Amino acid sequence: MAWILFLVLVAIVLGLIGVTADGLLYLLFIGIVVLLLAAALGSTRLRKNGRRTAR
Repeated sequence: MAWILFLVLVAIVLGLIGVTADGLLYLLFIGIVVLLLAAALGSTRLRKNGRRTAR
């Protein structure tokens, strides 16, 4: 879980640098990709550790 939070933090920092710095727009796109990766990892971990209903 710590890795996912770290990836989200990195994505936010890269996005902010990409928006504010002149000529570094590619960092914004890298931040978006990292955020999507963190969301995918988080959803798979949540699905794997989620409760299963008793039938």
